[in-house]
Amino acid sequence: MPSQPDITPPAAALRILLIDDGAHRVELIRQELVRLGCEVVGVIDSATLIHDCVLRLKPDVVIVDSESPTRDTMENLALLNHQMPRPVVVFSEDGGGDPMRRALKAGVSAYVVAGLQPARLAPVLQVAIARFEQDLALRQELNKAQAQLSARKRIERAKGILMSEQGLDEEAAYQRLRRLAMDRGVPLVEVAERVIEAQSLLRPS
Repeated sequence: MPSQPDITPPAAALRILLIDDGAHRVELIRQELVRLGCEVVGVIDSATLIHDCVLRLKPDVVIVDSESPTRDTMENLALLNHQMPRPVVVFSEDGGGDPMRRALKAGVSAYVVAGLQPARLAPVLQVAIARFEQDLALRQELNKAQAQLSARKRIERAKGILMSEQGLDEEAAYQRLRRLAMDRGVPLVEVAERVIEAQSLLRPS
């Protein structure tokens, strides 16, 4: 008989915020979290309070217990994901495709349907945290790529200004920007921004 996988419970220091979104099972969840060694930092009865509670209590994970997440709940979770992202687990009795899609779009890390089994809580938290960390890494990579693209566009624009204003070719314009950046000890893109700002002052559109 194959052995069961070794599922390590969440770290004892994990701080959890519970939200009773109509299912009224948060006491069962709270008891299991305490048994696992987690700290339940708060229990609230409305998703509209998520933002303020996360800001004040700084939980590591948010758990929403719901019969069927409402549009208001999803909107508040989406706002949370945008402003203070952290792993969010939703326990729901609604297995419909639309609520699940809206939950994923709102940034929910795990959407668990049909039945809350205390024994499943530890692995669900582990999956949610792993999914959150993966999504966060992808988001950071995307933000970095967008920032690099934006910087390249500004450098290209500054080069174009130098080429037009001072009659330089592309390579000479780039070397001029590079030398200015080295002389001032600032990033190349910062010099490019100053060139663009200077032109906008001298020749406002």
